[in-house]
Amino acid sequence: MCLILGVPLAWVLARLEFPGRRFVRALVTVPLVLPPVVGGVALLLVFGRRGLVGEWLDQTFGLSLPFTTTGVVVAEAFVAMPFLVIAVEGALRGADVRFEEAAATLGASRWTTFRRVTLPLIAPGVAAGAVLCWARALGEFGATITFAGNFPGRTQTMPLAVYLALEQDVDAAIVLSLILLVVSVGILAALRDKWVAA
Repeated sequence: MCLILGVPLAWVLARLEFPGRRFVRALVTVPLVLPPVVGGVALLLVFGRRGLVGEWLDQTFGLSLPFTTTGVVVAEAFVAMPFLVIAVEGALRGADVRFEEAAATLGASRWTTFRRVTLPLIAPGVAAGAVLCWARALGEFGATITFAGNFPGRTQTMPLAVYLALEQDVDAAIVLSLILLVVSVGILAALRDKWVAA
């Protein structure tokens, strides 16, 4: 979800001049400085059943996001997306636009230019942003528990399971923590060489 929404958003922020661009950038990056629980409350205010968008979604489509599996995805994407957008925007600003201009003069459409020229140029930034985004989402706790709750088998994530296990079975919490640690370190170590070498 972060890749689908974040890469185009980063492109807009890096390549287009429009009124309010600083405000949009501030909105995108505000989850970096917000306490996660406040982010969860903000999501409830926007997507809750009586929220700004949530009431419309509920009445129009019968769709309710809070305390659902989809709500977990929304909460984690909300807190993790800034990492992807910042990395991709930086890569776009550092990419040489002359290659894109050359593709355009040779008759390539904007989509073809983006897919065949721009995306390969910024691939290391996209990979780095995606890994940072994934790592942030993996460890998300506050916004998730506030917006999606902690229902085992439905909205419970590994950090929430560790928190719950700490209250009941410390050994289980340690095992879950070790699993998270091993998976995180393994994936980050395996991917690091790929985005640094690219």
